Order: sequence, then structure tokens, then C-alpha cells
Amino acid sequence: MDYSPEPLVDFHTHSLFSDGVLSPTALVERAQARNVGTLALTDHDTTAGLPEARAACDAAGIRFVPGVELSAVWKGQTIHLVGLEIDDTRDAFLDHTRTVLARRRERLVEIGERLEKRGRLPGRELAAAVAAGTSPTRLHLARVLVARGFARDTQDAFDRWLNRDGAGHVPAGWPELPVAMAALRDAGAVPVLAHPHRYRFSAGGLRELVAAFVAEGGVALEASMAGMSPNDADRMASLCRRFNLLASMGSDFHDPAVPWNPLGRWLKLAAGLQPVTLRLKSA
Repeated sequence: MDYSPEPLVDFHTHSLFSDGVLSPTALVERAQARNVGTLALTDHDTTAGLPEARAACDAAGIRFVPGVELSAVWKGQTIHLVGLEIDDTRDAFLDHTRTVLARRRERLVEIGERLEKRGRLPGRELAAAVAAGTSPTRLHLARVLVARGFARDTQDAFDRWLNRDGAGHVPAGWPELPVAMAALRDAGAVPVLAHPHRYRFSAGGLRELVAAFVAEGGVALEASMAGMSPNDADRMASLCRRFNLLASMGSDFHDPAVPWNPLGRWLKLAAGLQPVTLRLKSA
């Protein structure tokens, strides 16, 4: 496995408590092998894996940052918000995640029904196989579709069955941006706009999104990510400067079988950017 001579950081990772494939312990072991010195676990809409991840980081001598990635919608498009240093004991935050996790399960049941009726697949059975998970996602269902021979790989599963024109497409129905941001604020988190370079907004639309994020208390953008092109990195750096935001670094790691996003990012950032670590007590 690749090893970095200098400690790396990673503020965006997933475990099997959402749509990652590794346990929190195995994730930390992999991070240690990569010489990651500071690690956040940011599962989708759940913090169930944080105790195990913290214990594993303590044993490995890695600084641990408790986190979460919340699903939200802005102007009809799904966006994601990473919350770092989350206090997941707050009642309002727990109520929020319970509501979103219930929606996740409802959506998968609806997708299964549509796959059954429109795609002539055993949709109810396929959905039931994943809907009982801690934080079930469409990626879980895509993996089952691949395993059952209904798709070549997960991208094919999304393209053929789950995306907008697919037989199993169901709108997400996530909370609006202000609602998700309020949940992060209530939990004392440092809010980070996740992978803004991936959203399908025009340049002006993305600036509007960032402005709305800042108006709700946003602190940082993910400005250094695996797979980010130099052009995208320049665009994110410009947004950080324009809105006086800190820069976060992460891999969005899910699966060791995916080679393009290994755990850990360099702390080195574009000129004029300040790292999100300036706001993190644990880092």
C-alpha cells in the first residue's frame, strides 16, 4: 500500500455504517497504513460508527474528528454538508437524522416498487435486502443489482435503473439547505460544503449556493479532494477567497477497490487559503 512520508489528513470518509464497505476499525487501520495523522468519519446521515472509529483512532495514535455528512436540497438539487466535530447528543440533531433515515428507507421501498412494476425486476426483494441498514443508500441497492446480475457495475446500475430516466428513479425528498444547516448548528458542528465541484450548477448558480451556505453559517468548502482537476481546484480556491471560507481536505473514501480516491490528502493548499483545521479543537 502507498505510504506518505508526511502525515496526511482526511475529513471526508465513509464506513459500512453508511455506504462504505469497511468497518470503522478497518478504515482506521487503512488510514494508519497510509500515514493519515488526522481522520474524520463522516457517514451519511448517521453517527452510529463514531464510537468505534474513535476507539480505533485512539489505539492507532490518530487524531479523530467526529463527523457526519447530511443530505439536503437546494433549488431542486441534492447537495451534501459535512459537519466536523459534531456533538451527536443534541436532541434536535438526533431528531433530524431520525427523520432523514426514515426517508431513506421509505425511498428505497418506493424504488423497489418501481423496479418491480416498471423494470420487471424483483424490486421489493432487492430493496428489502438493503433498507434495513443503518443508513441505507442507493449505492447499497446498486451493489445488490450488480451482485444479482442486473447491472455490470454500480455506475451501470445507476445509469440503467436508478438515475432520473431509470425505471427505479424516485426523487430524494431531502430537507432544504436551511433545515440541514440548522441541525449542524444545533450540534455545534463546523459546517463544510461537500464536493462543490461536482454539483451541476452554472458558475453563477454555484456562487449562489455558496452564498446561501455562508448565510446559514457555513465555514469551509472542500477544496482539495481526490480526483479533483486542476481547473476545479482553482475554481474552489476562488470561491474560498471570494467568500472568506476555510478549505477542507478529504478523499470521500468508500471502498479500497476504487483506486482513484485513496485515504488522506496533503494539507498544502492554494495560495491564500486557510485550512479548516484552524477551527477544529481535535485537530
